[in-house]
Amino acid sequence: MNSRAANIALFLLIPLSVLACSGAPAAESKAPAAERRVEKPDVDHHVAELKKRLPSSEFTIIVQPPFVVIGDEAPDVVKRRTDDTVKWTVDKLKQDYFTEDPKEILDIWLFKDSDSYERHTLELFKQKPTTPFGYYSSEQKALIMNIGTGGGTLVHEIVHPFMEANFPACPPWFNEGMGSLYEHVGEEDGHIWGYVNWRLPGLQKAIRAGNLTAFEKLMAMDPNTFYGDRTGVNYAQSRYLCYYLQQKGLLVKFYKQFHAAQKNDPSGFQTLKAVLGESDMTQFQRRWERFVLGLSQ
Repeated sequence: MNSRAANIALFLLIPLSVLACSGAPAAESKAPAAERRVEKPDVDHHVAELKKRLPSSEFTIIVQPPFVVIGDEAPDVVKRRTDDTVKWTVDKLKQDYFTEDPKEILDIWLFKDSDSYERHTLELFKQKPTTPFGYYSSEQKALIMNIGTGGGTLVHEIVHPFMEANFPACPPWFNEGMGSLYEHVGEEDGHIWGYVNWRLPGLQKAIRAGNLTAFEKLMAMDPNTFYGDRTGVNYAQSRYLCYYLQQKGLLVKFYKQFHAAQKNDPSGFQTLKAVLGESDMTQFQRRWERFVLGLSQ
């Protein structure tokens, strides 16, 4: 792995590129104007409004287009997270996949621990988080993170607004498969790269139990079905299909061809067959299951 890469696992407390935290006075830093995707007056107004909402003087605001990062760790820690995780992830995703930034300014709230995350999410957004790690809310135009659990969820959630802007018809399996692929992320030959992560044992257990969905059915799931009772297995199966494509050097090709063919192939199943060069997907799934069973953390 490239030495600059952040080896970001969901349950790691600190990514390789990020240090520990403490409270700090409010501060603001801005990326160079040439990098901006929105007009400066809009950003300035947005930041001015954010300052009015800050729960305390411990929060730092950093503009890193297309995001504004707000965190209650020390200013230098928030800056390192912005540069080494947010900017790095955006640059690498755009290098391989995305051409468009989200159309609106999005906030990334980095809360330093579980108490800060739960308390401030309720205070700022009038809702209790349903996950201990963090989430993306298109309604709130925000990524709301418990950064104390590590950077993996942050990278995962950054994928979603970019997918929303570039591939609005993306089905749940691919949206979550791509997001979760980069929960444990690094850099290989200058490109973003997903590694085996905590979702593997549950998937292997489901394979051994004969409890997986056929790819054609998984890929055709609507959100209600995908995020239903089997959501954990659906996430893992989608992730490791994307992982397989990555390992075979086919993931970027699949994304581009699927994006181009989405009107005629809304689930991506026909594109997957074409990219894999497979006619019998039942046989392919058996081979893919053997591939997954051969992986280890």
